[in-house]
Amino acid sequence: MKSINIFMSLFFLFAFGSMTTVAQHGDEHIMINPGEMEWKPGPASLEDGSQYTLIEGDWTKEGPFTARLKLPAGFRISPHTHPAIEHVTVIKGSFHMGAGTRFNKNNAMKLGVGGFAVMPIDYAHYAFTTEETIIQLHGIGPWGINYVNEEDDPRLAKR
Repeated sequence: MKSINIFMSLFFLFAFGSMTTVAQHGDEHIMINPGEMEWKPGPASLEDGSQYTLIEGDWTKEGPFTARLKLPAGFRISPHTHPAIEHVTVIKGSFHMGAGTRFNKNNAMKLGVGGFAVMPIDYAHYAFTTEETIIQLHGIGPWGINYVNEEDDPRLAKR
């Protein structure tokens, strides 16, 4: 079985140029290029100015999902946690992330293109951008974001 998986991986690598162009989700085979992605205004859980595209799955339901977030320069995400493991990959620009319940730019790490981060369940962290940035987020739904300080939650201000 392992040799079949290796063979299929090599097949897709040579046939499509990259394994990242192919995603398997249940019985649905997904292949998409960036120009085909449909960007929408960001989710209510983020400040205005963000955009997102859901590539795979549905982050409000059980199961795997993959999404991309487009964030403008100067975008800030206050300290928060998630009910599931979070995986972040920087696609464009840079994404600054820090750990803890207090926002502190000086303690954040800059992740450049190709940079990757994983946060465990209920791990307090924050992020910000200094340039337009696109990140890819994947995990297992249902997805959520819980702000450490209720007053930082954009959903409350949008009511």
